[in-house]
Amino acid sequence: MEDIQHQSKLTAAIVIKTLNRAADPQRAQKSQSFFKTEPGGYGEGDVFIGVTMPGIRKAAKQYMALDISEIQKLLDSEIHEHRMCGLLILTYQFPKANSNIQKRIYDFYLKNISAINNWDLVDVTAPNIVGQYLLDKPAQRQLLYDFAQSTDLWQKRIAMLSCFAFTRNNDFDDTLAIATILIHDEHDLIHKAVGWMLREVGKRDLPIEETFLKKYSHTMPRTMLRYAIERFEEKKRQQYLSGTVSS
Repeated sequence: MEDIQHQSKLTAAIVIKTLNRAADPQRAQKSQSFFKTEPGGYGEGDVFIGVTMPGIRKAAKQYMALDISEIQKLLDSEIHEHRMCGLLILTYQFPKANSNIQKRIYDFYLKNISAINNWDLVDVTAPNIVGQYLLDKPAQRQLLYDFAQSTDLWQKRIAMLSCFAFTRNNDFDDTLAIATILIHDEHDLIHKAVGWMLREVGKRDLPIEETFLKKYSHTMPRTMLRYAIERFEEKKRQQYLSGTVSS
């Protein structure tokens, strides 16, 4: 943790300058459309400058010793790539940190949850900060259930994606419980998240995933089901899609 503790020469302004140099207006325009930033879109009001994800990751690794007070400035930015870089820095710092600093990063992440307001920001960070922090703290996972039952799209996706950390460690109970809460959610981004996490369960224990699917496949949204059964052999996939799978 010495590198993370000696950060006085690094500032958010330096990071922002690096990212802005890599900006691409044409890519930015495409990102604005892809991430639904138009009025009424799920990413309404988000602003892109057109930095590639590899470019953001490179900057995050270059400046991963950035102090948390400077990361705050990145998360306060209206620019999507600035926020993404700040969040990635946190994910790079987290596994190298001691338990006290991990708690600080976790609390900081939750304090800034309003800045985590698009699916890519959630997906690259929630499993590696929230999920990883709660991995050995099952008594503190009520937060995920609160998020899953909120009205906020991104809190619900954070709840589901955080469970990826548990699933990777063959701990499926909370993954399935959160999936059950979200099973009839109306948003396509939740359908995809739930289906994806069910598929990850199946990669590790197919009978557990199938037990869940046999109970819910007839009523879950079609997109969710398609994501969940993506790796199934074709005959079984068609049985689930047609509703003829044997219970």
